[in-house]
Amino acid sequence: MAERKRLFLLDAYALIFRGYYAFIKNPRINSKGLDTSAVLGFTNSLLDVIKREKPDYLAVCFDKGGSVDRVAAFPEYKANRQETPEAIKIAVPYIERILGAMNIPAIVKEGYEADDIIGTLAKKAEVAGFDTYMVTPDKDYAQLVSEHIFMYRPPRMGNGYEKWGVEEVKAKFEVERPEQVIDYLGMMGDSVDNIPGLPGVGDKTAKKFIAKYGSMEGLFENLHELKGKMKEKVEANQELGILSKQLATIMLDVPVELEEDKLIFEQANLEETAAIFDELEFRRLIDNLKNTYKTPEAPTAAAPVAGGNTQQFDLFATPGSGSQEIVIDGKKNSENNPHFYQLVNTPLSRKLLLDKLLQQKSVCFDTETTGLKALEVSLIGIAFSWEPGKGYYLSFPEDQAETQALLNEFIPFFESETIEKVGHNLKYDNKVLSNYGISVKGPLFDTMIAHYLINPDMRHNMDILAETYLNYQPIPIVDLIGKKGKNQLSMRQVSLERQTEYAVEDADITYQLKTHFEKELESGKLTQLFKEVEIPLVAVLTAMEIEGINLNTSFLKELSTELSTDLQKLESEIYELAGEEFNIASPKQLGPILFEKLKLVDKPKKTKTGQYSTAEDVLSSLSDHAIVANILQYRQYKKLQSTYVDALPNEINPKTQRVHTVYAQAVAATGRLSSNNPNLQNIPIRTPRGQEVRKAFIPRDENHVLLAADYSQIELRIIAALSEEETMIEAFKNGEDIHASTASKVFNVPLEEVTREQRSNAKTVNFGIIYGVSAFGLSNQTSLDRKEAKALIDAYYETYPKLKNYMAKQVDFARENGYVETVLNRRRYLKDINSRNAIVRGAAERNAVNAPIQGSAADIIKLAMINIHKRFEQENFQSRMLLQVHDELVFDAHKDELDIIRPIIKEEMENAFSMAVPLDVEIGIGDNWLQAH
Repeated sequence: MAERKRLFLLDAYALIFRGYYAFIKNPRINSKGLDTSAVLGFTNSLLDVIKREKPDYLAVCFDKGGSVDRVAAFPEYKANRQETPEAIKIAVPYIERILGAMNIPAIVKEGYEADDIIGTLAKKAEVAGFDTYMVTPDKDYAQLVSEHIFMYRPPRMGNGYEKWGVEEVKAKFEVERPEQVIDYLGMMGDSVDNIPGLPGVGDKTAKKFIAKYGSMEGLFENLHELKGKMKEKVEANQELGILSKQLATIMLDVPVELEEDKLIFEQANLEETAAIFDELEFRRLIDNLKNTYKTPEAPTAAAPVAGGNTQQFDLFATPGSGSQEIVIDGKKNSENNPHFYQLVNTPLSRKLLLDKLLQQKSVCFDTETTGLKALEVSLIGIAFSWEPGKGYYLSFPEDQAETQALLNEFIPFFESETIEKVGHNLKYDNKVLSNYGISVKGPLFDTMIAHYLINPDMRHNMDILAETYLNYQPIPIVDLIGKKGKNQLSMRQVSLERQTEYAVEDADITYQLKTHFEKELESGKLTQLFKEVEIPLVAVLTAMEIEGINLNTSFLKELSTELSTDLQKLESEIYELAGEEFNIASPKQLGPILFEKLKLVDKPKKTKTGQYSTAEDVLSSLSDHAIVANILQYRQYKKLQSTYVDALPNEINPKTQRVHTVYAQAVAATGRLSSNNPNLQNIPIRTPRGQEVRKAFIPRDENHVLLAADYSQIELRIIAALSEEETMIEAFKNGEDIHASTASKVFNVPLEEVTREQRSNAKTVNFGIIYGVSAFGLSNQTSLDRKEAKALIDAYYETYPKLKNYMAKQVDFARENGYVETVLNRRRYLKDINSRNAIVRGAAERNAVNAPIQGSAADIIKLAMINIHKRFEQENFQSRMLLQVHDELVFDAHKDELDIIRPIIKEEMENAFSMAVPLDVEIGIGDNWLQAH
C-alpha cells in the first residue's frame, strides 16, 4: 500500500505574531530602522518546517477581513483585540514577497479566517488520501485532529516540535474524541477572541462537564443535576453557551478547492529569495536558505519519496547538473573584489613595512590571537591597512621570545603620538599588545564605538557592518577554522596564505568603515561625543581591565560553606512545611505542592504550557506564607552561591592572580557600561548575604586600601536640573533629604514631622516617576492601595508642575524627531513613539523620559573617569581606578596618597558636568569593597 502524501498548512498570522513576540524584548532592527522581528520569526519557522519535514505539499493560509459569519452572529467577536502592531503590518507584504520567491502558494479568502481555510482544506485532503499537518501554536485546531490530520506545534522554550494526534488531544483536553474540544472551548470562552463562554466555568469545570455529559448540549439536558450558583449561571446562559460553541467551531465549508498540483512543494527561486533576505539584512538566513534546500550529498539517481513520486536529494540541481550556489548580484567579496594583501615575514619586508607605517597619518591594525581572553592569549599575527584594497600581514612564531623581539621593532609605530590607530573593538587589541609591554598611543578611531553612537540599537559586528554599509561580504571565520567543537582548528593551524587573506581583509574593511562613519558621525552631530568622551574612555577602560582587582578566595570558600549550611537548613524547613521532600528547584514539582497540596491561592496563575507559575513575582506576592518566604530565600542563596561565590575564583587570571572584568562600551542603548566575565555590576547589595560577596574584593596589598566614590541620587539631580523644577533644585542646593522634602510637600506636613512611611513612599515616587510609574505599580511597591497611590502621584505632579511639563515636552520632542538626547547629545532612537499600539507606544514614551536621565548619568560618570584617569597619569600616582559599577567608582588607593587623591576624585566627579543642581559624591574607604561602599 502506497504511503499517504504529506501536506503542511501553515497559519500565517499565528506564526507571524509568534515571531514578533519572540523578539519583543530584543527586537531585530536593521540599519534602516525597520523592525524585522515578525518577518524573521515567520521565515525561520517556515524554513525549519521545510528542513525538518521535507514536505510533499505545502501552503500558507492568511486571514483577510476577519470572519464575516462570526461577527454577524456576535458583533463583539474579537472586538477587544488590540490593534495589530506596525511591525506586523509592515511584515506581511515582505512575507508575501518571500513566499512568491520561494514558489509557496499563499491561500486567502475574503471574509474567512485562516483556521477555517485550513480546516476545510484538511478535511478535503483527508478524503483525497493526504496526511495533513496544521502548523500553528493555536490550540483551537485540536478540534480538527483525526487519524490523518495532525497539529504540528512550533517549538518554544528550547523544546522540539510537538505533533498532536488523536491520543495527544485526548490526553491534553481530557476528552474522548477531538470534536469535544469545541465544547471545551465553548464552555471556557476565550478572552483573546472575546468568546464569552459560560460564566463561572473554567478549565477544570469544563473538563468535568464534558467527562460527565459529553457535550454542551448534554450539559443543558441535565441541568437538574447541577446545584447552587453554578446551576443558576448555566441555566441563565444557555443561549450564550450555544453561541460560544458556534463561535469556537472551525468552519469546514469555506469556498476553497484542494488544488493538488498548485500545492506541490517546488524548488525556490534562490537568487530572488536571497535578494529579499539581503534587502532585509538577514545575513544568516541566506545560509539557512542554502542549507534548507540541499543535502550534503547529492546522488545522481532519483530517490523515492512518500506518495510514490520522485524528487532529487539536492533540490538545487537538475539531474546531472551538480549543485547550484546562490549568488547575490552586486555583493562584493574577496573573490570578486580586486585587492592586494601581502604577507610580511622577512627582515627586509618588516623594515619596509615599518618605514611605510611611520609615513602614515592613520593606520588600521587588527590582531590575530590564540583565543578570546585578551590578557591570556598569544599573538599569531597583526594586519595593517591604510588604503582601500591594500594591506599587510605581519606573522609571528610560536616562540614568545621571538615574537617579543619582532614586536619591539614596531614600537615606534604603536607608541607614536601622531599616527591615528584605527580598529574595531580596539580595547581588545590594545590589551593583547599590553601582554608584550606595548602601550598603544596617539589618536584612536574605533569603528565599533562609532557605529554604536550612529545606530545604538543595531548590532555592531564587523561582518554585519561591512555588508550593511559597504555591500561587502567578509570571509567567515568558520571557513578557516571550522565550527565550534573539538574539531575546531586554531588559527596557527591555518596556512599563512589564508591567514593573510582573512586578517588583512578585516583591517582593510575596518579602515573603509572608518571613512564612512566619520561622515555619519558628523551628520548626526556626534563627532564631539565620539572624540571627547567615548574614544578617550577606551584608554581608561583598557587600563582598568588590565589592572583588575584582588580577590579573597579563602573568604569566598568560607562563605560558600556557610551558604551550604544555610541552604540545608532552609531545605529542611521547606520539607517540614510541605510535609514531604521534593526538588525545590523544579517548578514542575514545586507548583503542585504550593497550589494543590497547600492550596495557597484559589486560582493559581499558570504558564502557557499549563504548568503552575512559580516565577519570582508570583511567589513574592505570597511571601507572607512561611514556606514561600523560605523558598524565595533558598533561591536567593542558591543563585548567590553558584553565580558569584563559587564562580568568581574561576575568573582569576593565572598570570596576574587578579580578576579582570571586561567592560562592554557598545551594548546598552542608554550609554551605560556593562560588565562581563565576571559581571561585577549585578552583585546583590540589598541583602545581607549579597553584601557579603563584596567583602571578597580586597586591596592590592597592605600598602593599599579600597576607596569607593558614589554619586548621590544623580538621576534625581539630573531630572531636577533638566526640568528646571525650582522647588526640587532648592531642596538639593540646601542639602535637604530630597525624599523627606518631597514627602513634606506632597503630604503637606512640616519637614520635621515626616514619618518613615511617608518618606519611603515619597522615595518610591521620586525614583518611579523617572520610569513612568503608574498608580497600579506604585501600590504594588508600597503599602498604599491604588486610590491612595493615584492621589500621591497627582499630589506629586501638583508639587512639581515643571517636572510634569518637562516629561510631556520630552515625549513631544520624541514624536517629532524620532529620538531623545542626553546632556552630551547622545541619541536614543524610539521607533515606536508614534505606534498605534498603546502598550508599545507607552513603553517608548517612558523611554523618552527615562533615556535622557539614565544616559546623562552615564555621560557624566564617563567624563569623571576620563578626567580622573588623566590626573592620575599626569601626577604619576601609584593609586589606580579599578571598577565602575552604576554610579560608583572603586579605586586601589595607596595609603600614602589618600589625602591627595580623595579631594581629586571628589572634585573631578562633582565637576564633571555643570548643572543647575550640584552633584554630590560620597567617599568611603575600607579593607574590602563592602567597607568602602
